[in-house]
Amino acid sequence: MAKLHTRVKRRLGLAHNLRHKKRSKKTGAKTFKTEESAKKYAESKGIKDYTLSNLKLSEGKKKLKIIKK
Repeated sequence: MAKLHTRVKRRLGLAHNLRHKKRSKKTGAKTFKTEESAKKYAESKGIKDYTLSNLKLSEGKKKLKIIKK
């Protein structure tokens, strides 16, 4: 296979090795800033049994994640 420039590989999402395999990027969990928005999202998706987990360590800030039971 022809040699590709690094910028082109990054744009196409290819691996750095010679095989140029497509990289798979994992998406993170959906997070929310307020409890109301998290509850609204859970209701719209039909999630009934869930808990809200705060991913931020400081008490003042919130980054809530929905965890199904």
